[in-house]
Amino acid sequence: MNHRTVVAAVEAGLSETLHRPVSGLSDETRLFEDLHLDSTTSLELLMAMEDAFGLLVDPESLDMDDFRTVGTFAAFVLRELTAQQGEEVRP
Repeated sequence: MNHRTVVAAVEAGLSETLHRPVSGLSDETRLFEDLHLDSTTSLELLMAMEDAFGLLVDPESLDMDDFRTVGTFAAFVLRELTAQQGEEVRP
């Protein structure tokens, strides 16, 4: 699993969540300000990542700083994957 794979899954999850095509995201793309996510759509994106990667995330343990940008969210997903599946993280 690597960062680019997660970003591609984030784009797919955002396309599904926002009901419009989302592509060409950079690590600096802000989820709330640039893509207009709100608390509901951010949870839907998280559920899309759970489905895509088999993650189990406790919503009570979420840190909103992980949802600042595409890059911080992808890093969060990779950390969760590493913790839950013991997968090696590659840049």
